[in-house]
Amino acid sequence: MAVRAETMIINMGPQHPSTHGVLRMVLELDGESVVSCRPVLGYLHTGIEKNTEYRTWQQGVTFVTRADYLSPFFNELGYCLAVERLLGIEAPPRAQVIRVLVCELNRIASHLVWLATTGLELGAISIMLYGFREREEILRIFEMVTGLRMNHAYLRVGGLSMDLPDGAVERVRSFLELMPGRIAEYEHLLTGNPIWRQRTVGIGHLAAERLLALGVTGPVLRASGVPADVRRDEPYSGYETYAFDVPTRTESDCFARYQVRVEEMRQSLRIVEQCADRLEPGPVMVEDPKVAWPAHLSTGPDGIGNSEEYVRHILGESMEALINHFKMVTQGFSVPAGEVYQPVESPRGELGYYVVSNGDFRPYRVHIRAPSFVNLQAVPNMIEGSLIADVVAAVASLDPVMGDADR
Repeated sequence: MAVRAETMIINMGPQHPSTHGVLRMVLELDGESVVSCRPVLGYLHTGIEKNTEYRTWQQGVTFVTRADYLSPFFNELGYCLAVERLLGIEAPPRAQVIRVLVCELNRIASHLVWLATTGLELGAISIMLYGFREREEILRIFEMVTGLRMNHAYLRVGGLSMDLPDGAVERVRSFLELMPGRIAEYEHLLTGNPIWRQRTVGIGHLAAERLLALGVTGPVLRASGVPADVRRDEPYSGYETYAFDVPTRTESDCFARYQVRVEEMRQSLRIVEQCADRLEPGPVMVEDPKVAWPAHLSTGPDGIGNSEEYVRHILGESMEALINHFKMVTQGFSVPAGEVYQPVESPRGELGYYVVSNGDFRPYRVHIRAPSFVNLQAVPNMIEGSLIADVVAAVASLDPVMGDADR
């Protein structure tokens, strides 16, 4: 009896619980071995980039925060930093510290979702429950600070939408006391677990040279031995003043990427603690009437005290200030003509914002360099020649978010 030699083409996704979103992979199989793989994106296209070009500069924040639902603060920060560079302004020191604080908490929350969902897909049910348990603590802090659990639009061009509420720092410090022991629990559950190691050690291997050629960044690249981190290599928001390490491994497999992310959570805790220690009283929005609404300004030109008194004064006694306030609300502010590329280190790698202004009240172009989109190029190289069961582990190790990829 002759043995059939043809291969089989199957679709994994776009509706599949282990593709981390609506990702479709066209797999060519020879038995259970993957002969070739072709990732197909575009099922979650939201038009976020184009939408920002039809809104004012400040309104753009409410769109970019939705690009990656697991790390909204990083999109807000990248966009705001790019616009601030075009304006030639810088957020006040207190606002910069709070920005770093919420971003590092967001990094931990994102890694927790990765750990929980990857564990679930590989059969580690308990870690899924633990990961979402701790993430919930972070989301409660975000809700306390911004009023929302996700899609916050808390970071604004020039600073923040509002200051930290009473009790927020104490809530953060309580989390800092809780989390180190919980991370140790994760490692106790997984690092020496024979099933976890069998599903991750040596799986999804890709050499550092190939990762660099594909433009891969973030924990996936650092797990191959390349210590690339935008926070250290191209510091922003004062990251050069914080003490933290850039974790690396050299094995460049799924297990090494797990180790890097776990250690990154510890380093984020270090940064958050430094943020809590260095918070000083001060404004959280730049005091520039061309950018900030009058309600954000702490004092008026004639020394009138708090912001409420100042707003009441200019709206009741100054026609010019009233007109300016009306224009700020309806039209926003204009940004000098120019272009800028601003990278930040998101949980998935280098998240870059290329922003172009033609001097108008809204952007001419906003393009997002999404790490999920770039990193997914590595999928075929990681899984071709492996078993179909290892496809799930390899894709999960990239931690893709399809809203981030499609935009």
